[in-house]
Amino acid sequence: MTKESIYFTFPYSSLYDIPRSVSVKNLTLAPMPTVAIIYFSGAGHTHLMAQAIAEGATKVEDTTVELLRVTGEQIVNGRWKNDEGLEKLNQADAIVFGSPTYMGGVAAQFKAFIDAASEVWFRHGWKDKIAAGFTHSSSPSGDKQGTLLYLATNAAQHGMIWVNVGDLQSFLSGNDDGVNRLGGFLGVMGQSQLDMSGKEAVLDSGDYLTSVRFGQRIAEATKRWLK
Repeated sequence: MTKESIYFTFPYSSLYDIPRSVSVKNLTLAPMPTVAIIYFSGAGHTHLMAQAIAEGATKVEDTTVELLRVTGEQIVNGRWKNDEGLEKLNQADAIVFGSPTYMGGVAAQFKAFIDAASEVWFRHGWKDKIAAGFTHSSSPSGDKQGTLLYLATNAAQHGMIWVNVGDLQSFLSGNDDGVNRLGGFLGVMGQSQLDMSGKEAVLDSGDYLTSVRFGQRIAEATKRWLK
């Protein structure tokens, strides 16, 4: 939210033809939220979910989206290091966390990022930012709930405001578009059959729609929070 004093100058007054200015104080400008999506993706499915969330967020007027992918090259001696990326997170109004679920939890690469961000925790630099999370696995369950619980706990450690999915499974209303087909509410869950052939990752159409709707929901919540 931004408040400014703006002066309108009229060329002539109605009485004496003398230029004069009128001040309109405390004019509230519409919030312009920035949503940062930080994620790790191994096979590419989590990357596709991140892109879909970004697509949804941009549906909200005046929203800027930053896609930040954690890579192995950013991890030095076991610690994540990306000063530019961290600064973008610090400047964002909302941060969306994403990781595939490996062995019931976040990927090691993403955990390295979370541990490195503990320096922000010490000064509560992300306090009162909007937060949300998403994950993907090859199994319908895959213990993805454990990953989302961890992401939400991390956000709580930072004093952030968590946004959940907000969509019932679409089949409950007779639709077959696959929205929230896995019944995840803490965050978005995605699932694709295990494929070791090296083919390009493909996201389930229902998971794609769920992610798009989630991104829009996050941006809308962020905009309301900034008012």
